[in-house]
Amino acid sequence: MSDQYSNEPMLDMFVFETTQLIEQLEQIILTNEKGSCFTPSAINEIFRIMHTIKGSSAMMMFTDISVLSHTMEDLFYYLREEKPNYIDCSKLSDFLLEGVDYIKGEIDKIKSGDDTANNPSELIKTLKEFLVTLKTENNSIALNKVNSPVKKPQYYIRQEKSITTIYNNIYKAIIYFEEGCEMENIRAYTIIHNLKDITDDYYFLPEDIIDNDNSAEVIRQQGFQIYFKADHAYDSMHEFFMQTIFLRELDLIQLENDNEYKHLYEKKQSNIDSINILQNNPIKIPEIHNMNNAGMDKEKQASVTTQSIISVSIPKLDKLMDLVGEMVIAEAMVIQNPDLKGLEINNFQKAARQLNKITNEIQDLVMSIRMVPLSATFFKMHRILRDMCKKLGKEVELEIIGEETEVDKNIIEHISDPLMHLVRNAIDHGIETTEDRVSMDKSKTGTVTIEARNAGSDVLVIIKDDGRGLDRDKILNKARKSGLLYKREEEMSDKEIYNLILLPGFSTKEVVSEYSGRGVGMDVVSKNIETIGGSISVDSVTNKGTTITLKIPLTLAIIDGMNIKVGKSCYTIPTISIKESFSPKEKDLILDPDGNEMIMVRGKCYSILRLHKLYKVSTHITKFTDGIIIMVEQEEKTLCIFADELLGQQQVVVKALPEYIQKLKRVRGLSGCTLLGDGRISLILDVAGLINI
Repeated sequence: MSDQYSNEPMLDMFVFETTQLIEQLEQIILTNEKGSCFTPSAINEIFRIMHTIKGSSAMMMFTDISVLSHTMEDLFYYLREEKPNYIDCSKLSDFLLEGVDYIKGEIDKIKSGDDTANNPSELIKTLKEFLVTLKTENNSIALNKVNSPVKKPQYYIRQEKSITTIYNNIYKAIIYFEEGCEMENIRAYTIIHNLKDITDDYYFLPEDIIDNDNSAEVIRQQGFQIYFKADHAYDSMHEFFMQTIFLRELDLIQLENDNEYKHLYEKKQSNIDSINILQNNPIKIPEIHNMNNAGMDKEKQASVTTQSIISVSIPKLDKLMDLVGEMVIAEAMVIQNPDLKGLEINNFQKAARQLNKITNEIQDLVMSIRMVPLSATFFKMHRILRDMCKKLGKEVELEIIGEETEVDKNIIEHISDPLMHLVRNAIDHGIETTEDRVSMDKSKTGTVTIEARNAGSDVLVIIKDDGRGLDRDKILNKARKSGLLYKREEEMSDKEIYNLILLPGFSTKEVVSEYSGRGVGMDVVSKNIETIGGSISVDSVTNKGTTITLKIPLTLAIIDGMNIKVGKSCYTIPTISIKESFSPKEKDLILDPDGNEMIMVRGKCYSILRLHKLYKVSTHITKFTDGIIIMVEQEEKTLCIFADELLGQQQVVVKALPEYIQKLKRVRGLSGCTLLGDGRISLILDVAGLINI
């Protein structure tokens, strides 16, 4: 993100609101495409969205986005007003989604500070031709019916008006924005910019909304007042103002005469500062309701609800999270200070417990603020499924379960691409063609299910399909030829064989398509998930389907860990991975034929990993019975770690390893580091990495 973008509040607001509107638009398109066609309410909503994007992008001088939005708005104005009998909904959805993709691309360029000069002229031409075809076809249908006078459209689009235009209606509007939305003066300017499409005879208070930053506070307290003349009826003007983003309350009054309007216009001509008028001598104007619209006005006002939600930028939340992490470390440094050892300080201990309680509450609160439901990420898969089904000629339904499950915002950013790749694989590799499914007595429509659920401090994301499943023999042959088998075939379970597809360079796809065979395999998905401390497993049943399970942490920022000591070094193991810890006995030690150490626990043998040997740490605790065993588990695999002693459990702030350590490929089994209360650095162990060493 460029500095220009991050330091420009108007641009920041434009990007944020346009992104929200585009996501909403895409959701409406995909939802309505599943039905028979676009519903009247969907057409109205799409028209409103395009009208808003058109106005805001024109104000920000993004002409290409504005012109494209204008063209899409014209199309939906026709659909809304004329209600044609015939619409090619599939083609209309394709054009709309193409427009959505274009605007998304332009927004990404704006955020990164790149040039946005990507002319959408071809798409605009296609949309206009589609509108002409739509009108022609529906007019020909109408000619076969009883002749009726053609209704003259009343466009919301901007018309060139002469200075001497006489308008029939006079209105007064007072607009109140939602609390906490910020930049009320800029939002007011957006309304005026859009109002120019309807009239050129208007006046507003406060007057200097752009030049005077204090005008935002005036609008916050007094509301934004607009006096204007127009030919549009009350209902049309009410609908126009109801399209305003972050609208809390609207008072729209149709005045019976223009005495007030003339009075205010004369004051404007006298250059009286509108801010002083509002602050020092507020204008008291009697409210004159149009009797026919008064009841309707109150009813519509009641429908406007207040939302007690504000938007906060992600960098601010990241900074807050960092500060809370530093506070947790500072608290540990104070409470665990070596200078306090052996001292009887009851009052200090009481204060320390209170500090610890408050710190934990702040930490939980910040974590809850950062938690985001997976619904938005899951919904993106609808678009992928739609596009792939069209190009591959398959019929597939997407079932989503548990989309309300929440994870850290940073986690969502890391799993979005892997999830997309897995859904593509399920449709491309897994689901059979319609003909094949029918021949196998399956329903002609395949199903891909995405499920999310909580599992302790982790979240399970399961991607399941009812396709052909994985070919066990084919996977074995491929692994054998590529030298990827890590143990004898007859000793490998079906699940271990299926998990071979996660290894680098493995692919059973023989035909290169748009969605596979381009060098990006399941190993990339696996690496991305392991980067955030997660894991992935694969299971399959022939002709029944494949299930891929992602196990991801709720957050990357702060974890519960068990600190252990090896020589003078400290290591931290995530508590969620620890099964148990115990003091070993000499009789439990077993050596396999290769001389590897194993331990017998309740009739089962487990491998032993001595950390001091792995990381070449000098320690006096080398005798088996002098140390302690920590049994850890990951994806049904178990390992016993041998260390000197346990130091105790503690919440630790995860910090990334320095680059010079990350580049050392021989240093394995580490996922990060943290700072302990006594100032020492502790390396956080990656349990999955240790098990697979």
